[in-house]
Amino acid sequence: MAVDCGVFVDWSQMGDVSHDAAPGKTEYKDLKELKQHARSGQWAKNHSQRSAVYQQLLKALPCRTVTPDAAVYRDIVGNSNSKRNPSAYPLPEFVDGAAVPCYCLKTESVGSVHAVISCIAGQFPDISYCPSLPAVTALLLHWSADEAQCFESVSRMLACNEPGRRLLDQTFLAYQSACMTFGDLVHKYCPSAHKLMVATATDVLEVYSDWQRWVLGDLPFSFAARVMDVYLVEGYKVLYRVALAILKFYRKQRSAAAGSALTKQDSAAVRSDIQAFVQNIGKSVTPEKLLEKAFSIRLFSRKEITLLQLANEKSLQQRGITVKQKRQNVQLAVNADNFSSEIVSAKEIRDIWSWIPERYALCQPQLLFTTSTHGCSLNRFYSHCEGYEPTLMLIRTTDGEVCGAFLSTDWEERKRGGNKLSFFGTGECFVFKMKPEMERYEWVVIKHPELANASQAADDEPEQTGANDNGGPQALEKPSTEPSQLSPFLSARHFNLNSRNTSMFMAGNIDSIIIGGGEGNALYIDSELNHGRTERCLTFDNPPLCAESFQIALLEVWGFKDAMAS
Repeated sequence: MAVDCGVFVDWSQMGDVSHDAAPGKTEYKDLKELKQHARSGQWAKNHSQRSAVYQQLLKALPCRTVTPDAAVYRDIVGNSNSKRNPSAYPLPEFVDGAAVPCYCLKTESVGSVHAVISCIAGQFPDISYCPSLPAVTALLLHWSADEAQCFESVSRMLACNEPGRRLLDQTFLAYQSACMTFGDLVHKYCPSAHKLMVATATDVLEVYSDWQRWVLGDLPFSFAARVMDVYLVEGYKVLYRVALAILKFYRKQRSAAAGSALTKQDSAAVRSDIQAFVQNIGKSVTPEKLLEKAFSIRLFSRKEITLLQLANEKSLQQRGITVKQKRQNVQLAVNADNFSSEIVSAKEIRDIWSWIPERYALCQPQLLFTTSTHGCSLNRFYSHCEGYEPTLMLIRTTDGEVCGAFLSTDWEERKRGGNKLSFFGTGECFVFKMKPEMERYEWVVIKHPELANASQAADDEPEQTGANDNGGPQALEKPSTEPSQLSPFLSARHFNLNSRNTSMFMAGNIDSIIIGGGEGNALYIDSELNHGRTERCLTFDNPPLCAESFQIALLEVWGFKDAMAS
């Protein structure tokens, strides 16, 4: 290659990466081949090839009409490749104190990263929060002929305007909702890791707020470069995948080291422990193994994840959390002083809160209905619970067993079916038992995505579906698919469900309420809120949550303060 794209690199740290080999294949017309080469590390050993491929990918990004290019940088800053003093180019506030990772760059190259970011700040005044920018800029400098080319590459990532695609969060609202979305994905796809976080950290969301830094900042260069390969080809979803894989490997190491002796720590200690693990991940995991783990996770569609991100943004906006604030304003927590239940303790409600979607975990619990005050009447149950979305139902039986359900949808939705008992709700619903032991049972499609076909055929990972069809205890209508508002994560209407039994979430009429359907009900409660039964159902694939036929001693329904249904 005529242009040297390694002038900023400390080649003594680059191992067997070739500096001057011919670049080989750099242009791809077959997207499948491009994706396969990115995932397999085809460019990892050839610096020139990776540089040329990156330039092709970045030039192909659709961007805003006015996107600053290399010429703009040369006009404003010049284009010196000589040593720059970083202090002459202080990093803007929007990086939130994030340092520039070394990433095998020459010591003096850090000043160049500062200069590029300083110019970016002047040309993109709408950026208010972007802590990943130092890491992305440092990585792209590796494969840039000069600072101006690096500036243009970063500018194109920031200015990308392809619908439904984003590469870098540029506001605190986008960043924080991404952290919440990551927390939701951990709930779904890394339940063992999430249990570990709940058991060891005082504030789980605070730990998850570091997820982007694990990937863009803490990972060693050889790992970060491989991530960048697939990130530029496949987009933001790759970052979620890699962070989930990191958490899976961390849990494995932490559990092996600690055995059964897990103690609660300040969140800062857990964050430091994960950061140290990621920085030294090469001692136990190869880049190939990390990416293999990342792409073995069967995430739902990009569309569903985008909807979840939007729902989390909406939740933050409703609470006025659009700029960085003190931690307590956005943490996942329950105020024990204001919580009083006759069924569960403050500690137990915190455990339940750790299961629910992050956008609702921002809310404090609000008691809507309890049989001890409002009596055993299904009509009164509906009158007190309608207008609230979501709700949490807690049941204590006369035998002292405790179980319940998180219900994603307003009970008023039952009226859409007229007098017929029809199911509604979304895949965010789940059932659980607390005593004698604690366990949650989610929508069966989450653990077995082969049971559903994504209706979004354009997604890069279609899901498959199929299940036995069985009528259940009564003649039931198919779940409502009518869009009424912003769809929550895993809304059943985004899937071609060949069997309604995999999406029977909640139903109610004047005679009973039912949670979960298909070959049985996870919970069936009669009109007097006195007797109930529980059995395995297809929707949640749960065992009985307590004695199969039980008498209710107490039933409570909790809402989420500031989360009333629209």
